Amino acid sequence: MTCTLRIAVLLGCLFAVLPLAGKDVRVATYNLYNYLSVDRLVDGHWRPDYPKPEAEKRALRSTILSVRPDVLALQEVGPPEYLEELQADLAAGGLHFPHSAQMPSIDGQRNTALLSRIPIQSVVHHDDLHFKYFDRQERVKRGLLEVDLIIGKNPQQTLRMFVVHLKSRYSKNSEDPDSAKWRLSEAEACRRRILERTLESGTALYCMAGDFNDYPQSATLRRFYQRGDLLIGQAVPAMDDRGEVWTHFYKKHGVYSTIDGFVCSPKLFTSIERGQGSVVGDLAGSDHRMVYIDLNLPLPADRK
Repeated sequence: MTCTLRIAVLLGCLFAVLPLAGKDVRVATYNLYNYLSVDRLVDGHWRPDYPKPEAEKRALRSTILSVRPDVLALQEVGPPEYLEELQADLAAGGLHFPHSAQMPSIDGQRNTALLSRIPIQSVVHHDDLHFKYFDRQERVKRGLLEVDLIIGKNPQQTLRMFVVHLKSRYSKNSEDPDSAKWRLSEAEACRRRILERTLESGTALYCMAGDFNDYPQSATLRRFYQRGDLLIGQAVPAMDDRGEVWTHFYKKHGVYSTIDGFVCSPKLFTSIERGQGSVVGDLAGSDHRMVYIDLNLPLPADRK
């Protein structure tokens, strides 16, 4: 092999592993599973009001650091000090998220949040989403977090992110044993607001990300795809390096399911690399796995 050819091969290998600087925006979503203080079983002992064990935190950070997202949507984060702790620990690992937003839940405990390496233009907390549930009015428990990210410079563009965490299957209501009616009603309330904030106001680049607690073809998820003939978004298929698509493990019943991920607007979907996302991580730090997508979009010059 000649010297020139050897250099060309080495450069080719280098460029193959380097990120596409200034082109791709990597967006991830991750349910951190009780990243807060709660009553929990630790090493076989019941601990009241106990923080997430350090071993679980390390496992979460390892997954996040391996993916190195530009934008990270989070579910089940405690009050602000827990989000700040995660930011600081990731920064110590070499991944800096200088921008953040958090949406308080009704109980102020399991909140949604967003960390970003690219600038945030605006944040809106949609905590006024109501729906009728049997004979009473209820409110979407985790609300809807809306964040506008600056993704272009000349001209400046924004990507509108909606972080979602719908009701789990846990229920005390015998008339709604899997909370299917509640979850569907939450989806409809979120959809109404999302339509007001996107298609009805001329916003075409938007994405719903998070833990939907339901399957891709469920009635709940279909609320985010379409309303009548109006196309709202498209679910992004995702799989791991073994071809497996599950994102959550329900230990009590030994069930693997696909309930986390992304629904992207028709215009944004065309920017997704290969038209699909990736599922990564194990179950060491959470009962969920991370899902991420790479978007071919212009980045501002001041991305950290």
